[in-house]
Amino acid sequence: MIDLKEMGSKWRKAKLALGLNMCLYVPQTHEQDSSPSPSRFSDTVSLSPTSALRRGSTTPTPSSSGLRLPKSSTKSSKSTCAICLTAMKAGQGHAIFTAECSHSFHFHCITSNVKHGNQICPVCRAKWKEIPFQNPASDISHGRQRINAVGWPRDDTWMTVLRRLPPARLDTNRHIPSLYHAQEPPIFDDDETLDQQHVIAERDVSIIDGVGDPNSVGTIEIKTYPEVSAVSRSASHDNFTVLIHLQAPVTSGRHSGSSNNAELPQMSQNSRASVDLVTVLDVSGSMAGTKLALLKRAMGFVIQNLGPSDRLSVIAFSSTARRLFPLRRMTEAGRQEALQAVNSLISNGGTNIAEGLRKSAKVIVDRKWKNSVASIILLSDGQDTYTVTSPNGTHPRADYKSLLPISIHQNRGTGCQIPVHSFGFGTDHDAASMHSISEISGGTFSFIEAEGVIQDAFAQCIGGLLSVVVQELQVKVECVHRNLHIGSIKAGSYRTSITGNARMGTVDVGDLYAEEERDFLVTINIPVDRSIDQMPLLKVGCVYREPITKDAVTLEGASQVWIQRPEIIGAQVVSMEVDRQRSRIHAAEAMAEARVAAENGDLARAVSVLESCYKSLSETASAQTGDRLCVALCAELKEMQERMANRQVYETSGRAYVLSGLSSHSWQRATARGDSTDSTSLVQAYQTPSMVDMVTRSQTMLLGNPSSHRKLRQALSFPAARPQPR
Repeated sequence: MIDLKEMGSKWRKAKLALGLNMCLYVPQTHEQDSSPSPSRFSDTVSLSPTSALRRGSTTPTPSSSGLRLPKSSTKSSKSTCAICLTAMKAGQGHAIFTAECSHSFHFHCITSNVKHGNQICPVCRAKWKEIPFQNPASDISHGRQRINAVGWPRDDTWMTVLRRLPPARLDTNRHIPSLYHAQEPPIFDDDETLDQQHVIAERDVSIIDGVGDPNSVGTIEIKTYPEVSAVSRSASHDNFTVLIHLQAPVTSGRHSGSSNNAELPQMSQNSRASVDLVTVLDVSGSMAGTKLALLKRAMGFVIQNLGPSDRLSVIAFSSTARRLFPLRRMTEAGRQEALQAVNSLISNGGTNIAEGLRKSAKVIVDRKWKNSVASIILLSDGQDTYTVTSPNGTHPRADYKSLLPISIHQNRGTGCQIPVHSFGFGTDHDAASMHSISEISGGTFSFIEAEGVIQDAFAQCIGGLLSVVVQELQVKVECVHRNLHIGSIKAGSYRTSITGNARMGTVDVGDLYAEEERDFLVTINIPVDRSIDQMPLLKVGCVYREPITKDAVTLEGASQVWIQRPEIIGAQVVSMEVDRQRSRIHAAEAMAEARVAAENGDLARAVSVLESCYKSLSETASAQTGDRLCVALCAELKEMQERMANRQVYETSGRAYVLSGLSSHSWQRATARGDSTDSTSLVQAYQTPSMVDMVTRSQTMLLGNPSSHRKLRQALSFPAARPQPR
């Protein structure tokens, strides 16, 4: 057994010995002095939580480009491998390679480092004339790359060498490196088998009655709220609104993390559904430098936080796309393989988003084994130059559906719904296409404006994906009183249907994360009825599947709405819950209207629409009470106005910001935009506790001990204290 505490201590000593706890200027070589272009900063970066790159920095600085050993560490560095950070001693079964610059490394560590063409010392940055080479036959076992099982502490398994690549003059039309021309199997059915122990544990959960079971999951909570509690029996009320509020169960298997992150709870692997995740990463020429370095660090965080039953595959795309490795379980060996593959990425070529998505869909569709949850994460900083536009930039086409394979389109009738959560990186990406990809597939679109926020954005996304507790959810609404009919169901981007006689309706919701909330507004026309003192309006139920047990759950008539029908009524107070959800829908509709005006070139009208909505929301009862959701909506409306100040600002960031907001409100799911992942931001909505925990974990790894930083607060759909529904 490995003593993690002892190894953690060794790791800290190694960092001090190697100078990895400081961020120092690396002098430029004569070759580098020729052009001070920002793109000359490293395409690769340490994936360690102690990365020298500072959060929030959008431009590289000399202090963020690399690390140089202090003179006092020379002796320690000779006895410690700078790549795996373990001791180097003769007779321990490891060959030691000493470079011409006198720095030494484990032979298998340095060969892994240089096999992708890196000829620079990871310690002193000297360019080597002679490089170590390992016979391919010795590095392959049963047809699969052998992974060096080095003894890193668990929390630092994603530490890799910090390398600085010599800059290159990039041509987006040049050929892709040979990595992208390697042969791939015609069918991607080479995914790693599922963790059988976890499968057995899931079966055990389904057998247990659930009482006292730490892994059991409760049922969905359904509440209904009429807009007013009474309507005179001698009066009618058209477009009477009923709010349907859903909240997913909490998974009770959450527990405290390790001693290093005692304040950051995490979910037990056996208490949640395992995930098949495919990340589709843009490595085109425009990603060179800091962007690619930060992407690698963010991917390191994702890999670190996936469990041994979760599986990951990575697709890298530029002018074409390449699957770096099949779906692999994120065991210790699987993580190391994934980190090596991600850290080997280089930027080059054009942007072929469609090919990257085609490969990712193939990974999902062809897989032999299936975890309960499957999703795709797409990140790009540019515009597709092959499908939406031709490679030379001419003949633009707005057919964004062509970017997404039909096999993963939402609601295509086959039951295979694979959401694509897209991330637009920087100010040059095609926000319209990224938003369309997510909208069509049932995913969300996030706008990463500040490069340093990428890890937090990924953290928020996987915080949700790793907490799915409900799948294939469908909400059913039925009129109870014989004279009632459903007028409309407002559910954002969720598919709704109303029967021909308007007596029943449904909302197809799909997956819910733990403690995630959904709110839908149903309108009905209430007729005059002098025969009753109370009127039943609607009954609401749902059907869904539990992802762990695979059991179908049916809740018939879980909640029923009644109103009083007195002869005479006094002044009526509108339900606060209904009022705040009306405000949310009003704001989302205003954002959509303003976006249309802006796209038509009428920015003045777009700003006017947003300002009018802002004033209207400010006067609502919920806003007057300081409701957090209304405060967030008002702050977001003001932010959008500023981003529509002129055409340049709108093209640069306004469009992406608005589309990310629309994505968030239409799905009622958190997206990253602006400073929304920061604890001090007013623009926060829909974060679940699991998302908050994961973002806090990300920020803690970057900034230090969580106790010294404010934790991201959860923006609840409903205030903590509220009147009971009728």
